[in-house]
Amino acid sequence: MAGYDDRDGQIWMDGELIDWRSANVHILTHALHYASSVFEGERAYGGKIFKSREHSERLHASAKMLDFEIPWSVDQLEEAKRQVLKANGLSDAYVRAVAWRGAGEDMGVASRRNPVRVAIAAWEWGAYYGDAKMKGAKLDIAKWKRPSPETIPVHAKAAGLYMICTMSKHEAENKGCSDALFMDYRGYVAEATGANIFFVKDGEVHTPKPDCFLNGITRQTVIGMLEDRQIKVHERHIMPEEMEGFEQCWLTGTAAEVTPVGQIGPYNFEVGQLTREIADAYEKLVRE
Repeated sequence: MAGYDDRDGQIWMDGELIDWRSANVHILTHALHYASSVFEGERAYGGKIFKSREHSERLHASAKMLDFEIPWSVDQLEEAKRQVLKANGLSDAYVRAVAWRGAGEDMGVASRRNPVRVAIAAWEWGAYYGDAKMKGAKLDIAKWKRPSPETIPVHAKAAGLYMICTMSKHEAENKGCSDALFMDYRGYVAEATGANIFFVKDGEVHTPKPDCFLNGITRQTVIGMLEDRQIKVHERHIMPEEMEGFEQCWLTGTAAEVTPVGQIGPYNFEVGQLTREIADAYEKLVRE
């Protein structure tokens, strides 16, 4: 497969569809130097993007947390995403919307005089964790911690917050793992590099309280599915040693969807009935 900069197709950029290979930015783009960028990852199933509007609304919210305004309304972003899918002839696809401070009069930390740029691309993308949906993903435990809300805008889906995710995932892959699990700045279980986490014990579900990391749209969807089934969900702080007593585990995210976990560091989990039921139910829900 060609690199992401060398493909056929169309990308929506600042209000128009342009050739994929022409969707470029200047080397002095502010976001490249100072991480002033926010993004969304979305999936389309059968030509329809799941929770599309919620993603567009979150993109706007993330931008505001980074002190900039997106110059395109939610409705305009929704129309742009439809154009991108149609122009590229895609039905089942991954959709990436990104907004950033571009090149302009400012090239220091401050960038109020620089334009805000927006782009939307889409491509075919299979299972994020490969065959882990059958046998369960293997996770490393990251050495980095999810930071305190006093240090970063933890609820923004901002590019800069993923720096430690990239490093942690690289280290995990070097160990033969699919991903890595973060603890937070207090030592509680937090999330994986791009997915939220759930555990099962005695028929009830436990998931970390999202007070210092992104409360994922897929996470919220799955909690609703569990509550509809009258399954008790505990959103709480979880200590790492508690993982020894959990029976099942799964990850949730737009890319990950619902992916079973078989191992985290020294802790092992079965790919049990509830995990498979939720994964199957989610797969049906997104295609309704």
